[in-house]
Amino acid sequence: MNLLQIHEPGETPLPHEGERGLAVGIDLGTTNSVVAIAADQKAEVLRDEGGTSLIPSLVAYLDGGEVAVGEAARRVLLDRPEAVVGSIKRLMGRGAGDLKALAGALPYEIGPPAEGGMVRLKVGGRVLSPVEISADILRAVKARAETALARKVDRAVITVPAYFDDAARTATRDAARLAGLEVLRLVNEPTAAALAYGLDSAAEGLYAVYDLGGGTFDFSLLRLEKGVFQVLATGGDAALGGDDFDHAIADRFLKERGGPVDSTGAKLALVVARLAKECLSGQDEWIGTLTIGERASRHALDIRVLETLIDPLADRTIEICRHVLEDAGVEPAELGGVVLVGGSTRVPMVRRKVAGFFGREPLANIDPDEVVAVGAALQAEALTHGSDTLLLDVTPLSLGLETMGGLVEKIIERNTPIPVAKAQEFTTYQDGQSAMMIHVVQGEREMVDQCRSLARFELRGIPPMVAGAARIRVSFAVDADGLLTVSAAEQTTGIESRIEVKPSYGLSEDEMARMLRESIEHARDDMERRLLTEAQVEAERAASAVRSALAVDGDLLQSAERAAIEAVLTRVDAAVAGLDRDAIIAVAEELEEITKPFAERRMDRGIRSALAGRHVDEVNT
Repeated sequence: MNLLQIHEPGETPLPHEGERGLAVGIDLGTTNSVVAIAADQKAEVLRDEGGTSLIPSLVAYLDGGEVAVGEAARRVLLDRPEAVVGSIKRLMGRGAGDLKALAGALPYEIGPPAEGGMVRLKVGGRVLSPVEISADILRAVKARAETALARKVDRAVITVPAYFDDAARTATRDAARLAGLEVLRLVNEPTAAALAYGLDSAAEGLYAVYDLGGGTFDFSLLRLEKGVFQVLATGGDAALGGDDFDHAIADRFLKERGGPVDSTGAKLALVVARLAKECLSGQDEWIGTLTIGERASRHALDIRVLETLIDPLADRTIEICRHVLEDAGVEPAELGGVVLVGGSTRVPMVRRKVAGFFGREPLANIDPDEVVAVGAALQAEALTHGSDTLLLDVTPLSLGLETMGGLVEKIIERNTPIPVAKAQEFTTYQDGQSAMMIHVVQGEREMVDQCRSLARFELRGIPPMVAGAARIRVSFAVDADGLLTVSAAEQTTGIESRIEVKPSYGLSEDEMARMLRESIEHARDDMERRLLTEAQVEAERAASAVRSALAVDGDLLQSAERAAIEAVLTRVDAAVAGLDRDAIIAVAEELEEITKPFAERRMDRGIRSALAGRHVDEVNT
């Protein structure tokens, strides 16, 4: 048994303790993980003594406190499936509601949630979070690197799906810290793949990265020019990946078999389904046995049936590619190439669909299972040796905040290159307002209730002024890892409040993709609703200002004039309660017109008051 695959919990070999460790690139994958190192802009994937680069992302929790990772865990899976957990990457930063069932049963046994709501799993008699399980995988990856290099490894660039949100990225960093690794940077997987191809072939121009892994699908459009890798647009869906292919096959097997299934049975069905899928990448038919408990069932699968099962999933990847290209205003013919990433791109039908849509054979001369780790290693070298290679990733969804009427004001638009910092000034809505609630949201829709809430914090100590006089500068900063910090400062006093947006568990990648789809499908309705709300808010603000003025200076009006203004105010209230934007705008304009003489008299009174008792020379001065 390979010693890299079994270790004690928390044990991290540290050869050459006195020296600074090496920096590596790690592809922490849903199905398999890979580690590589780079020197002189040439990367090498680190392999075990048998020449294998892939470390299965499986962890077995054994009696006596032992932890088995990789092939050792795969062997345990056949005898003790309840002690083994896989595909844990899908649960990084997630809650129990994000788990996907198979034939009515989850392939995990759920434990009590961690503080903050992150899901925890029961496995091998323990209750563990995805962060702890991922840390065990990273310890095995780190051990492989240290054995292969005979040096301490303590820093890494780790790749994540482009659609990982703040919660999942933070969870990945936490797992690395538990494994004894300093994260130099989290790099999006498609960007790492483009980096590997760009430096390998000195490519320039527009390239697409089609990344279909075990748990996620990402599609990114990048511009490569003079060592700068800029992501122009990105899209993705977590409900597309090798795991979902496996679910479709396993569902078929379990329907053929009949009868109830528990979490252990669901897990075993997935193991057999994955084996059948992998066999059909090189042959036309597979026949095998699924044994759950005391009962064995015989199943057959040929390439035609497999392609029928997964065809809708593959078509969804192509639809996402189409949307991303449309967002960027790019035609498939303009691309210099399409890079394949992820083990699921080995499925022949997937390659055919990609070639058909883009009108060319995709690039696959770097192993799609290894290309992401290669790119991560090159970036690790760049960060530790001062290379001039520059990565410009993007924000996958827009970031903004709530304004009056439940409207979303976008501060950082989606597909903005990161790191980025942007600011915008806001003001108060009511006279004497001394505090402001800042509600940070994420999404593409126009209304807050259609987007995802990220965080709330309050800015206190605003000097009491008339509505609209205060100047509140709200700043959004997204760092190179995609993590967000929001601050708000009142400009006259300098008081400030800030928050680092680190939700305990966040938005899943398929929810992100759904939000993008809905933003396109409902764009017209959303804009109409926004325009209506803006008209309502502006009319209410004007009516409130007029009522405040009447309370202070109403004596400037004759009774008939005041009655006319109050009649218009009543019509404003009625219009605002309705849904006719044109009517709201019309009555607001009527209110502005009828109150002009009143506003002029108020101004005259204010000037007379300011000049009262003062000499003309003093006024001139």
